[in-house]
Amino acid sequence: MSQRIKLSILDQSPIAGSDTPAQALANTTSLAKHAEKWGYHRFWVSEHHNTKTLAGSTPEVLIAHLAANTEKIRLGSGGVMLPHYSAYKVAENFNLLATLYPDRIDLGVGRAPGTDAPAIYALNSHKGNYDTDRFPEQIAELKAFTSGPVNAGGSKLYASPVPEVAPPIWVLSSSGFGAQHAAGQGVGFALAHFINPLGGPEAMQKYREEFIPERKTDQPQGLVCVFVNCADTEEKALELQRTMDILMLYVETGRRVPVLPYEEIRKIQLSPMEEARIMHNRNRMVFGTPASVKKQLENLAEQYGSDEVMVVTITHDFKDRLRSYELLAEAFAL
Repeated sequence: MSQRIKLSILDQSPIAGSDTPAQALANTTSLAKHAEKWGYHRFWVSEHHNTKTLAGSTPEVLIAHLAANTEKIRLGSGGVMLPHYSAYKVAENFNLLATLYPDRIDLGVGRAPGTDAPAIYALNSHKGNYDTDRFPEQIAELKAFTSGPVNAGGSKLYASPVPEVAPPIWVLSSSGFGAQHAAGQGVGFALAHFINPLGGPEAMQKYREEFIPERKTDQPQGLVCVFVNCADTEEKALELQRTMDILMLYVETGRRVPVLPYEEIRKIQLSPMEEARIMHNRNRMVFGTPASVKKQLENLAEQYGSDEVMVVTITHDFKDRLRSYELLAEAFAL
């Protein structure tokens, strides 16, 4: 596509092998610093609960830490699982971040629970259930609370401190359902191709066609997020890809293990059905040498009609993760 592509990062703070959660979070901090140096546009962190394989459970806390360790890169949540929480409290968290770090904070929200049944219950025990029906209403509340006071029974209610620049709100989704919410609310839309590779371009088109701006200057903002492994050689790229193949297969079948080293991956014997599932999952991923990955990402951006691609890279060795992002930055001349 003719328009220059912006590259961004979604980091899930994966815990590899014998690493501790503290090491995983230190890696995320290091990656954010490198991403800023290499010219990436945004750096978002995720929310997952009740897992020993991902260290990021509280994106707003991690964002504060990352912002203190960087200077200009945009930071955000990819995302806050909004139905767990009060929109008012989420607005307070991100208003504070946006006041401390003006025009650097994005507020990405999702509708999925991001966890399993025991954690869903623990997060919602005060209200009894995980209520997704209010998701559109909660987005509207976030928009109001991040922009100024809200009328509450004749009084003004502030999600203090109200920042000079409100954190932009993004709806994260893997389907047209999220596109409908984002368009109707006039907010950004991040499509998770790495979760669901089917129907994404159609969902993005639906978002653009149905976008309702709050102000005349508002324009639809869309990005697509995909798994990527980039390496100096095809052999290394295949090694990294096989690691992701097994990781995703294990996640889908409930086997919660840290990211395994390739030496162990190579010894794993799979059934024909498991190998078929791996090939299906590769539709969610891009891998190869820099020139190949660049072409694949340009094609993906063109399919989605988007000028921004967000990348998720998970490896056993953090050095491989850094190298993948570095090669990608070089390939796109960020």
